[in-house]
Amino acid sequence: MKPPIVLLVDDEEEPRRAAAQSLDLAGLALQECASAERALDFITPGFNGVVVSDIRMPGMDGMTLLARIREIDADIPVILVTGHGDVQLAVRAMREGAYDFLEKPYVVQHLIEMAGRAIDRRSLVLENRQLRAAAGKNDDLETRLPGRTQVMVELRYKLRAIAATDADILVIGDTGTGKEVAARALHDISGRATRPFIAINCAALPATLIESELFGHEAGAFPGALRPRFGKFEHARGGTVLLDEIGSMPVDLQAKLLRVIQDRVIYRLGSNEPIPLDVRFIATSKVDLDDEVAAGRFRADLLYHLNVVTLRMPALVARREDVPLLFLQLVREAAGRYRRDDVDVAPHVIADIAGRDWPGNVRELRNAADRFVLGLSPDAGAQTAESANADLRLADRVAEFEKDIISAALVAHGGSRKPVYEQLGISRKTLYEKMQRYGLDKKQLGAPEPAD
Repeated sequence: MKPPIVLLVDDEEEPRRAAAQSLDLAGLALQECASAERALDFITPGFNGVVVSDIRMPGMDGMTLLARIREIDADIPVILVTGHGDVQLAVRAMREGAYDFLEKPYVVQHLIEMAGRAIDRRSLVLENRQLRAAAGKNDDLETRLPGRTQVMVELRYKLRAIAATDADILVIGDTGTGKEVAARALHDISGRATRPFIAINCAALPATLIESELFGHEAGAFPGALRPRFGKFEHARGGTVLLDEIGSMPVDLQAKLLRVIQDRVIYRLGSNEPIPLDVRFIATSKVDLDDEVAAGRFRADLLYHLNVVTLRMPALVARREDVPLLFLQLVREAAGRYRRDDVDVAPHVIADIAGRDWPGNVRELRNAADRFVLGLSPDAGAQTAESANADLRLADRVAEFEKDIISAALVAHGGSRKPVYEQLGISRKTLYEKMQRYGLDKKQLGAPEPAD
């Protein structure tokens, strides 16, 4: 996990630079942003820090920024800076979830102390999330690797069970199934979360610089090595190394990697001095490494050391029931990224999405969701809240959302109603009543007419 930062948002350069200088002198890491729109690029559910924003700004103001941040993660502390006479506005912001506010002109020390307290609170929130994850309780794995099918439930259980260990892990799965997402999640809910996460694309390492990139070098180790340099392994000490697509690693380098994994020691090029290495290795592969071993392209002893634990990421075709709800989630995420209003997905679109095989898996499905939100999909008669639903009451919008969920579940289960009402946690009678209320016909949804 990266060290905590102060995200400083103000369209006026002079006061922003003055505040930044004071925070920097106080030892706080920071990121300056001249607009709220730019600040949103840094906000994620795992954001480690505090946001300090002026309220009065052109374009998106501080109040709107506060609302957007709370949509992403309501526990991110936001400190709003108000001008003279804006105190009532600041009070309203506190009611809407702001951490605190400062009135201009403020004493810089007050800002430093306030930001420090907010960072401590945010660190505690993130730590508690990790503890809940280690205890097997609900955590952001549900968001990172969503799905209600048994194969996904079991995958999340395994991730939580092995995250607290230091066992090396091999993650196998087709392209786009989320191998790197799983690796990053393992790191973030492990005891190494505050240490580096170093991803190495084994297929993209330049052949002439592989050893220098991984092991580092001393000055004069080869022509052009003017000064000593840490390699990626050394940089990751205390954290996690992701060996992405390890099946692409040259065979001669595999022998050197094997020695590192066995001894947890590295030697920089041009040096005989051993450097202890405390890291956890997570390797990913889209091909079956047993087949690569049989073909002579991968070392069997390296495979035995890497696959202490093996996780297999399921393809979407193996969990079709998750596709409709996953697509709806990806649409909501895309709408947030592109700063669009809520986008409605018609039942016939969900039916079409559920019926495809998606060979590119979640990555391909995410691209489809992005195109849909941007209006680039053939079926992107994307009715937004500004258009078709502009005048709908809250109850009507909730009903539309409920209708889409039921439609998607019916399609995912091939029209069989029993798994639908069991999955949605409602009674058979309630499902029938809602289908009748919303005029849902299994034949119109492209589903067969099975016997319940």
